Amino acid sequence: MKALRKYRPQKILILGTSDGMVQKIAKNLELPEVSEITYITDVATEQEMDTARRIRRTEGKHVIPVPTFEIKKDFSGYLLDPLQIFKSKGKGKQPYISEKSIIRPTFSYMGNFTISDNVFRQIVEYLAEKTPGIHKILKIRVDSFGEGVKIYLEVMIEYGVNVVDGLKRFKHNVIKEIGKLTSMNVEEIEVVAKNIFVPERED
Repeated sequence: MKALRKYRPQKILILGTSDGMVQKIAKNLELPEVSEITYITDVATEQEMDTARRIRRTEGKHVIPVPTFEIKKDFSGYLLDPLQIFKSKGKGKQPYISEKSIIRPTFSYMGNFTISDNVFRQIVEYLAEKTPGIHKILKIRVDSFGEGVKIYLEVMIEYGVNVVDGLKRFKHNVIKEIGKLTSMNVEEIEVVAKNIFVPERED
């Protein structure tokens, strides 16, 4: 309810396993009357539903019938994986891939979903080693909270590099890789060039 007051969305999609569950969620969140109900049978075939049930039973994942790009990773810690299903356009035509989104929530049957701050440090350190122009990391601080992580870095850069462009690319890579590897949002990343490394000249 706090998030609803903050973001004031124009539309909300409620996912439930029954009409009663959906109505109860809407009531508990003090939402207006549900305006439209879409049943799984309206958007998925029997074969797709069987696949979803099997994945739910064997892997503990929930299959939601919407394209992946429609689901933003606003809820940090949720794992969004694409499930590609081949569909046929008809006899004699090439099949195409229909992509579904699989969400495995943090409160799944496997227990709480937690990631150590040391994991983020190791990812950042690895990327720094692979980034031309960054000689080494001098200091790193990771703060984890409900919405994601905040990262502060002090680095030593190598003499002769374009500091601004290099650190921008590095920040972009950190956000991308942490999102891909951990599904956590990087809410803020600050990189400070603290020192310059000047290689010794050879005689």
